[in-house]
Formats: sequence, C-alpha cells, structure tokens
Amino acid sequence: MDEKTASTKAFIGLGANLGDPEAQVRRAFAALAELPGTRLLAASSLYRSAPVAYTVQPDFVNAVAQVETRLGAEALLRELLATEARFGRVRQFPNAPRTLDLDLLLYGDRVIAEPGLVVPHPRMHERAFVLAPLAEIAPDTMIPGKGRAGALLAACVDQKIEKIG
Repeated sequence: MDEKTASTKAFIGLGANLGDPEAQVRRAFAALAELPGTRLLAASSLYRSAPVAYTVQPDFVNAVAQVETRLGAEALLRELLATEARFGRVRQFPNAPRTLDLDLLLYGDRVIAEPGLVVPHPRMHERAFVLAPLAEIAPDTMIPGKGRAGALLAACVDQKIEKIG
C-alpha cells in the first residue's frame, strides 16, 4: 500500500485518568484532527469507567474517534505515541495511571501482528470502555475475527461504564 496516497478509516481509543481527564480527552480529539494527512470523522461521547488490572487508581474517562488517514498503520501509531508524549504521558508500568492513552483499535479491516503493533487492538472486543463508545459512533463496525462491535458490547454487561458527555 502506498502510504502517501491511500486513505484508510481507522478507530482510535482515547483514555485518561490524571489531571483533568475530560479536558484531556476533548483536547486529544482536536489533536487527532491535526495529525498529518488525517481527518476526524466522528468523536464519541465521553464515558467513565473503572480501571482494569491495576485498580488502585482513579476512574478513567474514555472515548473513541474515527479518522480517515493517509498515514500507514505504523506511521499513525508513531503519531499517536508522539501525541501522548506531548500530553505528558509517562509509561511507569503496565496499566499505570496516565494523562492520555491513545490506542490504534482498528485500521481499516487489516489484521496486523508486528512487534509494537497489533491490530485489532488486543482485548478491545472484551472491554465495555472501548465497545460502548465504538458502538455509539459505528455499531456495525466489524472487529476482524471477533464480530460486530454492537453485538460484542452485549457480552460486557457486567462491566460498569457511565456515559458522561
């Protein structure tokens, strides 16, 4: 694929639980719209969810964005990581609290398994904090090898998530 001319729709998960998480996520939507060769197509509402794995930390504010980009998957991931760094993200340990987390959830219908890049994002199909905002903006989106986002959300009813804006 020619990364300079091809355009791909991608979904990005946003999350934050340090500082002012709601403001961080809203600012991150704007930052996504400014990525090179990228256009923001849709932004979900914000959702509050309890932390997973490392639970001794504040609740998260989560959302999902849909973008259309001319960046390849690897280049898009690099831009997302650079944006996290600009927002003050420090990676202390897995699942640590963070000022901003940007995850490349889906890149077109591609399945990618490379060092540092796995798409669809692992476990996204099991996480209400990803599926609820994804289903809000694109309920019929297919997660390769897993199923339709809206249908997968129904299996996560035991996970507490609250729409906040």
